Amino acid sequence: MLPTPEAFSRSMSSLGVGDQMTIVIYEQEGVFSAPRAWWTLRTMGAQQVYILDGGLPAWIEAGLLVRSGHVQRAPATFQARLNHDAVKDFSDVQQMIAEHAQILDARSSGRFAGAAPEPRPGISSGHMPGAVSVPFTELVEDGRLKPAERLRELFTAKGVDIREPITTTCGSGVTAAVIALGLELAGAENVSLYDGSWAEYAQRPEAAIEKSS
Repeated sequence: MLPTPEAFSRSMSSLGVGDQMTIVIYEQEGVFSAPRAWWTLRTMGAQQVYILDGGLPAWIEAGLLVRSGHVQRAPATFQARLNHDAVKDFSDVQQMIAEHAQILDARSSGRFAGAAPEPRPGISSGHMPGAVSVPFTELVEDGRLKPAERLRELFTAKGVDIREPITTTCGSGVTAAVIALGLELAGAENVSLYDGSWAEYAQRPEAAIEKSS
């Protein structure tokens, strides 16, 4: 879940990261959590946030400099400004379900269908009514996100209209950001993320859960 803007401001400032800086995020391997950092920083007001395509392996393969050990940066100024339109909560999702809005689920197809268990004890697998299964691994190839045209083809094949509002979800709000990044690369302009995701949704007694046959 997102911290408060005040807490985020303190943490980023103490790390030497300012909201006016150019920020580059990279993975150690594959595509998994860097998009969540990208989404969080942008949602909190940073404007120039990028992800290194191919991550650390691509950097090393290119023969670029790497170092080991602790890095200490001078404090900077990060003034977080939460973009409320980028974040959905449980009540928002309930309304979206009622309105048959587009919700894309990044979890595995087995968890989405209800055939595989959730990793968190006591939580049922399955999916939200009307949600579309888009396992985040389908967006990734050889440790990178697929090119924009292939991402558009993937979303189109799943019946997703990137011209309309889309909300992404997953198990805990991390890989939902992989879909959010893929949607942006594909040309979508109205994308939000359900931050509580399935970990919150499936624990609510009033939440409708469907399972595929």
